[in-house]
Amino acid sequence: MGSELSATAEDRIIEMAWEDRTPFEAIEVQFHLSEGDVIALMRKILKPASFRRWRKRVHSGVSQKHLKKRSNAINRFKSSRQRQISYNQISKRKVPS
Repeated sequence: MGSELSATAEDRIIEMAWEDRTPFEAIEVQFHLSEGDVIALMRKILKPASFRRWRKRVHSGVSQKHLKKRSNAINRFKSSRQRQISYNQISKRKVPS
């Protein structure tokens, strides 16, 4: 799992895992990692105290990491102010001349 991921991909997965509104399903779509794989990656890379803090946050009710537990009002993986992203690649916009 983690051995074939680049350092950049691992960093992005960790960032997405810490974000409350990014569900595990979004990570699976972009990186083909199940929730268990993300947990294993977080356990491997984070310090033990950081991992425990993350797991506590995911299960606290503050986080919306599981689509089944989310409010129906949340229907997207990203903020409306975030740039267009397609499979974790930032879309290239034409810059007005």
